[in-house]
Amino acid sequence: MLVRHSPSTTAIRAAAHVIDESPRDYDLLLRMVGDRPFVLLGEATHGTHEFYAMRAQITQRLISELEFDAVAVEADWPDAYRLNRYVTDLVGGTLDDAFADFQRFPTWMWRNHDVRAFIDWLHAHNAPLQADRRAGFYGMDLYSLYRSADEVIAYLQSVDPDQAAIARRLYACLDHVRDPQDYGAEASSGLRPPCRDAAAALLIDLVRKGSLYESNDGQAARDEHFFAERNAYVVLNAEHYYRAMFGSRINTWNLRDGHMVDTLLALRRHLRASGRAGRIVVWAHNSHLGDARATQMGERGEWNVGQLLREQVGESQTLAVGFTTYTGHVTAARDWDQPAERRWIRPAHPDSYEHLLYSSRLDRFFLPLTDGIAKSMAEPLLERAIGVVYRPESEMESHYFGASLSAQFDAVFHLDETTAVEPFDITEHWVQHEPADTYPFGL
Repeated sequence: MLVRHSPSTTAIRAAAHVIDESPRDYDLLLRMVGDRPFVLLGEATHGTHEFYAMRAQITQRLISELEFDAVAVEADWPDAYRLNRYVTDLVGGTLDDAFADFQRFPTWMWRNHDVRAFIDWLHAHNAPLQADRRAGFYGMDLYSLYRSADEVIAYLQSVDPDQAAIARRLYACLDHVRDPQDYGAEASSGLRPPCRDAAAALLIDLVRKGSLYESNDGQAARDEHFFAERNAYVVLNAEHYYRAMFGSRINTWNLRDGHMVDTLLALRRHLRASGRAGRIVVWAHNSHLGDARATQMGERGEWNVGQLLREQVGESQTLAVGFTTYTGHVTAARDWDQPAERRWIRPAHPDSYEHLLYSSRLDRFFLPLTDGIAKSMAEPLLERAIGVVYRPESEMESHYFGASLSAQFDAVFHLDETTAVEPFDITEHWVQHEPADTYPFGL
């Protein structure tokens, strides 16, 4: 994707709405939402306090003013479902207990104080409401191969012990390693038989017997069966995903984002079948929520949640909002499975959207990508994406890609300088944050 001339900062200043931490900051965004069932709230990093806090504030208004039913996040289904039980069933121990299932790297994505504050608010908001009016909290990712298999067996043990015994036999092909990547490597290389047929058979049987399992206890039984059914889908899709990681030409990114969209659509059907509106707020990285067709991802044959939702439910039914930052600090690791650190984000590349938005000198603002500004922000520039790993020494190769901002998103929030999200589990690596005076680095 070629990088061309940038639009005028004058046009940005004319279209932008400065954020001043007043109750009116998100009024325009809520008007843009209208009656759309899906609002996608992104993030340029997986470790920025302001992104988490602002998404929480927006979501609170969507739930309390526009009656959104659910928040779906880039987290594993069984881990997030414990939080869902805490905010909807109003049980499950203390607030801190509800976060206990988030044990997989990177724990700080959800075990942080901004998410904790939002869950505390959602619990309090739901408490006086009837059960069918309470907003839920759900994961939509597929990494939890073994956790989800365990949850399917546990559910069947409670409703159909004979079927639980069958599930244990079928899922036995997953045993021995209990590590999904080891399973994927062994199954793809022929060192063990793949578990795909067993996972598919169990899912089919679970769906077929759903009406029987749900017949006794009303909505509670339907919710528990839905939880188990989606776990069975996770097992099926995660098994495919981990095998595809090794020696396959299948794009694992596409498998993952396809699973997320399937989960969102299934969740909407479940909510609507329960008499609710089925309106869902989605929290995930910009790279998942901005339409991939407008990026170098699309040129590589990759799709994502934002693109698939626009294609499957319609552009008028989704509102995609990106979040960007110019510099600051972020919670991120130096490599996968390494400790969380408070890293300094280098100032954005001069040929990037982040630098362009910074050049407006508005500091913090909301920019609807409509009308004339949409055309001028369609020209491809660089865009930065920081996940759970930040590699400033190779920042151009590791974190920048070409994109058309207004073709990706319906609107963006930009903040010149941001701070790191604070994890529950503070270590000396995080406390000793990286100072900003180490710049320049690797551009």
